[in-house]
Amino acid sequence: MADSELAQIGLFAEIDELVRRLRVFVAAESAWEPLGYCQAIVRRLLGRVETLRIRLEAPLVVVTFGGTGVGKSSLVNALVGRECTRTGRERPTTTLPVLIAHPDTNLDSLGLPLSEFELVRIDSPILRDIVVVDCPDPDTSEAETADSNLARLRKVLPHCDVLLLVSTQQKYRSARVRDELRQAAEGCRLLFVQTHADHDSDIREDWRRQLAETYAVPEVFFVDSVRALQDQQAGRRPSGDFARLQDLLTSRVASSQRLQVRRANLLDLIHVAIAHCREHVAANLPAIEKLEAELEIQRQRLHEAMTARLRDELVASQGLWERRLLTAVTERWGVSLFSSMLRVYSGLGNLIASATLWRARSSVQMALIGVVQGSRWLSSKQQEREAETSLQRAASSLGLEDDLLRESQLVLSGFLRDARLTTLSSNSKTVQELRQEAARVEGQFLGDAGQRIDGMVEEVAKRRSGKLIRMWYETLLLSFVGFVLYRVLKSFFYDSMFADDLRHDPYLSGAFYINAGVIFLLWTTLLVMMFTRRLRGGLQRKGDQLAAELARQRTSEGLFPACEEVCRGIHADCETLVMLAEKARSVRERIARPPQFGAAR
Repeated sequence: MADSELAQIGLFAEIDELVRRLRVFVAAESAWEPLGYCQAIVRRLLGRVETLRIRLEAPLVVVTFGGTGVGKSSLVNALVGRECTRTGRERPTTTLPVLIAHPDTNLDSLGLPLSEFELVRIDSPILRDIVVVDCPDPDTSEAETADSNLARLRKVLPHCDVLLLVSTQQKYRSARVRDELRQAAEGCRLLFVQTHADHDSDIREDWRRQLAETYAVPEVFFVDSVRALQDQQAGRRPSGDFARLQDLLTSRVASSQRLQVRRANLLDLIHVAIAHCREHVAANLPAIEKLEAELEIQRQRLHEAMTARLRDELVASQGLWERRLLTAVTERWGVSLFSSMLRVYSGLGNLIASATLWRARSSVQMALIGVVQGSRWLSSKQQEREAETSLQRAASSLGLEDDLLRESQLVLSGFLRDARLTTLSSNSKTVQELRQEAARVEGQFLGDAGQRIDGMVEEVAKRRSGKLIRMWYETLLLSFVGFVLYRVLKSFFYDSMFADDLRHDPYLSGAFYINAGVIFLLWTTLLVMMFTRRLRGGLQRKGDQLAAELARQRTSEGLFPACEEVCRGIHADCETLVMLAEKARSVRERIARPPQFGAAR
């Protein structure tokens, strides 16, 4: 198999893949109106694709297009070689499209609505590979109705393979014809013909400059249709530009060129349709971006409310978390002087309460004191459980009042309407439904709040009670204890044995021990306060982080997850359109185009 054949097969495969991806794009459901509009366009395009596939072996449909009185019918007669359609001398304009075909041509394969044509069968060599349609004028002055010339013209143009744009010195600047040509040129090859060469000036260069911005114009033919018909009727061969035009339609648009022409038409049609869809989507995308910004504002609002609510709950139970933290630190440190002081500080309330046992004078008093102590212990446990459950309730609720929820919904409904997401805006939820939505999302993150607190306490205890910190506080406390022991030992061993003047008592008095005890108590209290302040700062920062983390996870989807999902889907569809446009452009640039024909850029 030749390399050229392999290249053609590969190109066909790329076109098939492009069509398949277009079908996937159309099949996807979207609540966004602009995207639905684009899907409708692509759906109509795919219908045209199937029509072109069916017509691959059918003759090319050549359609004349031009203003009133430019000589379209005369050009058709000259191309066929005989008078098969009436010219402007006999009636003002062509009203019903005239289809001129060879007697052997199977017209059913063309896919044309034959009932809307005036059919003419002529045995002419040029009609073996093409059929010619003489169309109504696009610049007619009649009102645009279902039976108007313009309506008939627009029904014919989608079936066109080659468009003969016919004009004259007087008509080539017509704005009405130019506007209709912009739509007619999509998905077909173009040939440009200036008629009335017998008495008009040659305006081809100026016409080419006007067309060059919008169309590729390889050549403009300047013909005298009446003379060409007379030459053929007299048995003479036409000459000049008309001969080249007739040769192009007779020999160069043969059966071998049909596939090339229709393939180029197909890719042009796909390219134009996708480009139009991209422009339409891009024009409406800012409204979606505004909607996403509003959703982010609502999510941030909910996040801030949840963070504040959780932080308040943590602060309300801060004493319990601090006691847990001290317990965790002392367990990590084991048995030491400073850890013992921390245990005393942590259980100071219980120690003071226990001291009342020494004041009991009877078994009844001891029983009452025991009941009080048991009640205090049960109360502390109850407070811990309430702290955990209050945190969990705060994390599982929204922290927003009903009026704020309703306000958020109303504001969002306006953005949904502006974004043309009418399906979502019409399905507005009640406040109760919003809360049910919140309860559904709750299970996504909220496990055991107590476990999260325990993890936070363990982390703070680990980071705030390392070896260096422990050595520092133990050293500070032991330095005072060592100083006191030094004074006591020195007084007992050295001063009592080697004192010169035994008249003075070498032993330390009781006042020293009292003062040392008071200073030890104050020094220990200062160190414990410094350490607990350090722990409290770490616990508070960690609590704020935990509150923000819980709120962030709680509000990961916000109150309107359906809207957020639709916005993500819209961006994905827009990216799909971009990829389809790039694919269509790539294949369109690489395809071999018939060099003799013009086309829309």
